[in-house]
Amino acid sequence: MRSKADSCTRGMPSHLFIASVLLGVVLPSVAYAYIGPGAGFAFLTSFLVLFATFFVAFIFFITWPIRFLIKRIRRRGNVPKGKVDRVIIVGFDGLDPEILDDLRSKGKVPNLHSLIVRGSFKRMRSTCPPISPVAWSSFSTGVNPGKHNIFDFLAPERRSYLSKLSSADIRPPSRWLSLGRYRIPLSKPSYRSLRKSKPFWTVLAEHEIFSSIIRVPITFPPDKFGGVQLSSLCVPDLRGTQGSFSFYTTNEKAISNYTGGFAYKLSKTDGGYVGELIGPENIMLKDSKPLTLPFKLVLNDDGSTATIHIGNEANRLEIGKHSPWVGLEFNAGLGVKVRGICRFILKSVNPDVELYVTPINIDPEKPAMPISHPFIYSIYLAKLLGPYATLGLAEDTWALNERIINEDQFLEQAYLINEERERMLFNELERVRRGAIACVFDITDRIQHMLWRYIDPTHPANRDKESERHKDAIEKLYVKVDEIVGKVLRYVDDRTALIIMSDHGFKPFRRGVNLNSWLKQEGYLHLKEGNESGEWFEGVDWSRTKAYALGLGGIYLNLKDRESQGIVDPQDAANLVMELKDLLTGLKDEETGEVAIKNVYDAREVYSGPYVAEGPDLIIGYNAGYRASWEGVTGKVTDRVFTDNTKAWSGDHCIDPECVPAVFISNRKITVPNPSIQDIAPSVLDLLGVPVPAYMDGKVVLE
Repeated sequence: MRSKADSCTRGMPSHLFIASVLLGVVLPSVAYAYIGPGAGFAFLTSFLVLFATFFVAFIFFITWPIRFLIKRIRRRGNVPKGKVDRVIIVGFDGLDPEILDDLRSKGKVPNLHSLIVRGSFKRMRSTCPPISPVAWSSFSTGVNPGKHNIFDFLAPERRSYLSKLSSADIRPPSRWLSLGRYRIPLSKPSYRSLRKSKPFWTVLAEHEIFSSIIRVPITFPPDKFGGVQLSSLCVPDLRGTQGSFSFYTTNEKAISNYTGGFAYKLSKTDGGYVGELIGPENIMLKDSKPLTLPFKLVLNDDGSTATIHIGNEANRLEIGKHSPWVGLEFNAGLGVKVRGICRFILKSVNPDVELYVTPINIDPEKPAMPISHPFIYSIYLAKLLGPYATLGLAEDTWALNERIINEDQFLEQAYLINEERERMLFNELERVRRGAIACVFDITDRIQHMLWRYIDPTHPANRDKESERHKDAIEKLYVKVDEIVGKVLRYVDDRTALIIMSDHGFKPFRRGVNLNSWLKQEGYLHLKEGNESGEWFEGVDWSRTKAYALGLGGIYLNLKDRESQGIVDPQDAANLVMELKDLLTGLKDEETGEVAIKNVYDAREVYSGPYVAEGPDLIIGYNAGYRASWEGVTGKVTDRVFTDNTKAWSGDHCIDPECVPAVFISNRKITVPNPSIQDIAPSVLDLLGVPVPAYMDGKVVLE
C-alpha cells in the first residue's frame, strides 16, 4: 500500500507514459488533438509536441483580447458584479482546529489569530469519510459524494475484485502500426476524470470569471475551463505508480522487497560505482522492456561527497542532503524521448555506498502527459520558477516508513516542496487581480502523518525509534503556516475575500483494524483454504462471501448482478447492511479495552445522487486512535483483527468525521455555526456574483 494510505495504488500501468509522449497539443477549451505527418499517423517527438504547444499557446494568448471582446459583446456586458473582486482560497491539508486553538492560546500563530479576531473561525464538517480525495471533491463541486462519485482513494473493480484508482481512468492507444520490433500508436491515449459534477471554477468560467487553481487535489487529468490549473492528486510518477522510490547499495543483503519502492545493486567499476535508473516500460517495443538510464557515482576525495554522472551532466551530492532537481532523459527510440526529474541523497559511503532516489516526477517543463490546463501552463511555471514536483503525493512517506530516509531528510524534502508551492501561490497573487485563486499546501498533512508519534509518547510507532528529536516539528509546521498566511494577508484589501481552510483535522493512528479479518471471523467472508489470504483478496471464496472491505473506510456487499460472483440477493441487502452496522458499531478492542469503531453509516442514508450505487454500502467511522489496518486496506485477510501500528505513519484522519473537523477561517463573517466543506463552492460563487446551481448541496455561508 502507498501513502495517504496509499493515496492511490500502484495499479496504474506504466506503459501509458510512453504513449502519452505521442499526444498532440491541448487546444484551449477543446479536447486533445493529434498533429502528425499523414492522415491518422500519430507519431511525433517531444520536441514537436512542445513546439506545437508553444505555437498554439502563442496564438491563444495574442488573440485573447479579441475573443474576450467578442464574448463581452455577445453577453452585452452582462458579466456578474460580485460582492468582491477576488476570492483567495489557501488550503492546508489536514490543518487541525484543536492544535490551532492550542497554539493561538500560546501566541504562536499571530497572523491567524489576527485574521480570526477580525473575521471568523469555525470548525467545519468534513465528508463521510473524511478522506482527502472525497473531501476536496466536495470542496470543489459543492456536492456530496453521491453526486461527485469519489468515495475513497480506491474503488473496487466489480468484475475482478481488484482495486482501481477512484479518480481517474487512463487507457493506452487502441490502434498500433507494426514496424519490425517497434509498434507505433495510431490512436491517442485516453485520460478521463472520474470525478463528476462541475467544480466551482468551471461554473465561474461559464460566467467569464477567471480562476487559477494550483495543486487542488483530484484535478488529474486537468479540467478544461477558462482559467489555469496545475494538477495534484493523483498525478503519477514517470513509472506509472503513485510514487516509487529507488534505493541503490553495494550491500547485497540490503537488497530486498520494500513497500513503496525498489532496491538495486550498485556495482563497483574503475573509478566509481555504476547503476541504472529505471523508467517506464517502452511500449514502442513489442517486448515492452523498461527504459533505463545508466549513471556513474564517483566518490570525492573529501570523503563526504560524491559526483553522479548521467549522460553529459554531473551533479555533486552531499551525504544526507537532497540534491537539486536533476533532469533525466530516457530514449525510447525513433526519436522519442521521455523526460523526468528526480532528487538524490547520498546516504553513505562507508562501509557501504548507498544512494536514495526520489520517485521520478514527470518533468513539468517537458511533460509526458497532461498535468496542467492549458498544457503550456506547467511549462510556463517551470520556465518562470524553476523545476518542481509534479507527483500527486510528492513527499516520499514510504521511504520514511521503510527507513530508507530518516526524519531529517523527510522534513527537508517536505519543506523544499512547500517552497515550490509558495512560489506558485505568490506568482498567482501578483498576476490575478480579479476572479478566484485556490492553492492547496500538502505539507501539513504529510508531516502530521509521519511525525505524529513525537507528540504521542505512548505511541507504538516509538518502539525502537528515537522519539525526542522532532517533538516540536508539528508546532514548527503550524508556525510556518502562520508565516504563509501573514504573507497572503498583504494581498488582501476590502474587495478581496480570503478563505483559509483544511479538508479535515488529525488524530493519532495507534491501532489498525482489519475488517476483512473481522468479516472472516464472523462468517461473512470465506477463504478457499487456510486462515490468511494474499493481497487484493487472493484466495477468497466468493461463492460463500457476503461482504468485503476495500480502501480506508468502506464495506461492500457481494451483490448479485453487481459483483461478478455476487451471492447476496439485492432484496436482502438492506437487512444485511443493518446487521453489519449493528455488529460493528461500538466494536471494542479487547486488548486495550477501547472502542475501535465509533459509528457505522449506511451509505444510502448519508449519500444522495446518481452515483450512490458506485460507493461502499457501509462507511466505517473509526474512533480516534484507530484506522483501517495496512493489510486490510489492500484486501488481505489475516488471523488478527487488531494490530499495533508501528510505522512512522503515526497520525491519520480516515476515521469518524465527528473526530476530525476541518478548519474554516475567513476575513468575512461565517453566518452558520456548523458549516460544511460543501458550503465553500456556493459561497465562492455568491461572493463573485454567480448564481448557485440548484444541484449543489452546499449553502452560501459567507456575508
